[in-house]
Amino acid sequence: MKYVLYNPLANNKRGESDARTWANAYGAGEAVFQSVIGLDYKAFFDGLTAEDEVTLCGGDGTLNYFVNEIYGYEFKMPLFYAKCGTGNDFYKDVEAYEKNGKIDLKPFIVNLPLVTVNGIKKRFINGIGYGVDGDTCLMGDKVREKDPGAAIDYSKIAIGLLLGTYKDIDGKKQAFDPKNAAVVADGKEYKFTNVWLASAMHGRYYGGGMMAAPAQNRLENGGSCKVMTYSSRGRLITLLRFPAFSGGKHEGKKYLKPVTGKHVTVTFDKPCALQIDGDTVKNVTTYSVDYDE
Repeated sequence: MKYVLYNPLANNKRGESDARTWANAYGAGEAVFQSVIGLDYKAFFDGLTAEDEVTLCGGDGTLNYFVNEIYGYEFKMPLFYAKCGTGNDFYKDVEAYEKNGKIDLKPFIVNLPLVTVNGIKKRFINGIGYGVDGDTCLMGDKVREKDPGAAIDYSKIAIGLLLGTYKDIDGKKQAFDPKNAAVVADGKEYKFTNVWLASAMHGRYYGGGMMAAPAQNRLENGGSCKVMTYSSRGRLITLLRFPAFSGGKHEGKKYLKPVTGKHVTVTFDKPCALQIDGDTVKNVTTYSVDYDE
């Protein structure tokens, strides 16, 4: 039997229709459709056999929740992923592995990094955004709290925070000010000044298609992450360099230093927001990332 798991809240509450559209396009229209909301994953998978097949439909948020609920489970049946959400950084990173509209998920959900921040412990699939990107997500969350259906232009918010011209939902100007940062990777410390972001990447993409770590390979480098630390003195020059960072054209640039490690800790001298696969954590001064030994 084929099963399709879907998140009804994905893609602005079009998750089920998207999943059915995908299933019809790829010959799985007769599958059993199951919402993931409130689903006991372990009980669900325990009830299946090796002859069954499961496809998870959704975006990065759906996938992040899935791996945190079922991490370490030994799947006896084929398990696939199909892109059906608004955030698709995971898919963009691994789309070369797609066959018949789906990706074999099993190789990508083992040895995932664990982030520890403000008492939270959580696996992530793409990356940690810390700095201006975290504050951008925070501002977007505030807009959505006021208007759940609002279309949010994260690029516009980020540019406004970089220039100090962004007005929040209360009409107050908000600016991101660069911090001093310390990165400890596998016991070796690196110090940076005028830091705008210090992101830990398991894959290449985060933030809606930004290629933050173009040299990272989540399979070949699956036992380590890259901390991408972006330093610059002025707001305007930072903004002018931002397209290169977003497009993955910053390799070798002196203003962006990659640090690789299995166990890393990043500390800012002043708090700001952080995002984990798109989920925001407020008032963060430090976070750590660890891979399983």
